Amino acid sequence: MSEFKQVYLDNNATCMVSPGVRDAMLPFFGELYGNPSSMHNFGGQVAVHVKAAREKVAALLNVSPDEIVFTSCGTESDNHAIRGVLEASPEKRHIVTTKVEHPAVLNVYRFLAKKKGYRVTELEVSKQGDLDLDQLREALTPDTAILSVMAANNETGTLFPIDQIGAIAREKGVIFHTDAVQAVGKIPLDLKKIQCDLLSLSGHKLHTPKGIGALYIRKGTRISPFMIGGHQENGRRAGTENVPYVVALGKACEEAMNDIFDENNRVRKLRDKLEQGLLSVIKQAHINGNPRWRLPNTTNIGFEAVEGEAILLHLSAAGIAASSGSACTSGSLEPSHVLMAMQTPFSYAHGSVRFSLSKFTTEEEIDYTLKVVPTVIQKLREMSPFYDPNK
Repeated sequence: MSEFKQVYLDNNATCMVSPGVRDAMLPFFGELYGNPSSMHNFGGQVAVHVKAAREKVAALLNVSPDEIVFTSCGTESDNHAIRGVLEASPEKRHIVTTKVEHPAVLNVYRFLAKKKGYRVTELEVSKQGDLDLDQLREALTPDTAILSVMAANNETGTLFPIDQIGAIAREKGVIFHTDAVQAVGKIPLDLKKIQCDLLSLSGHKLHTPKGIGALYIRKGTRISPFMIGGHQENGRRAGTENVPYVVALGKACEEAMNDIFDENNRVRKLRDKLEQGLLSVIKQAHINGNPRWRLPNTTNIGFEAVEGEAILLHLSAAGIAASSGSACTSGSLEPSHVLMAMQTPFSYAHGSVRFSLSKFTTEEEIDYTLKVVPTVIQKLREMSPFYDPNK
């Protein structure tokens, strides 16, 4: 193919830094270098920007600014939520989560079960990745310390009904944490209406640099601090604030408030064009996840009888970046734990590719991808001893 483009369709792994975010950060690498905790003017003129950033993050979620704690990433936010609640309620020894959580949640719970003796219930999902809410309700007991259910699955984009889940948790008197790393900024989340107690988010899924996140802690939630030291973050997370990145997160949340309509319309249309175009010309391919209730930017497609890693290598050679699942598990050759939990046939699970778009994705990039992917799949199937064209 003579045409060659660079196309980035792995935005669920990380996003490019938006120009607006980059420009907002620059003064804090130069003239605005004071410590926001200092009492003098150098600190004060920086502290006002940290305050403004906190207000912007809070506005995106419709919560109070003092319910926002800045962290280093989504993984830290998840760990703070889970371990902080358990430390604050040591008498409770039961935890409930799902089999399709991100490793930042699932591996914490499995560590706690193995090393600390907690009982962990991992809820099953359907073949489309949906939860049975009756099963969830039955799993919650007086001994349950915390329930963790993600807002949107990072691999398939499937959305969980966290408004209904929050209501069930509140009814049962269980603290509810949601890992909303993939959902924040892509779909509206109004925490005045969603009864969650803790919510994790990560900046680099919102077009900031890597290394900044936040944890929403509803007022009155019993939780221990994650790091002990100074008074920063109202004593909930000690350490001098990473001011340029805090400002970046605030700006990214401000931009997200303005871009959600675009995300749910223009980006969704591009996603659908890509998905429908591929499924119309490639046989023995199907969508992984709930085709209706999912993020507007994400499609995960299984191609039978080809290796996902081989697809990605060929796409990369053509300039297209995609993923076979979570970036945190991309070094593994095992099929995705998410697709396995969904009982996806092995021949499809091993050949699944996630394409995730952003507000910077163009129609020309989608058109180019629609030219490349069918050629790659055909080439790999011609070499595959497992492909049966007559199926």
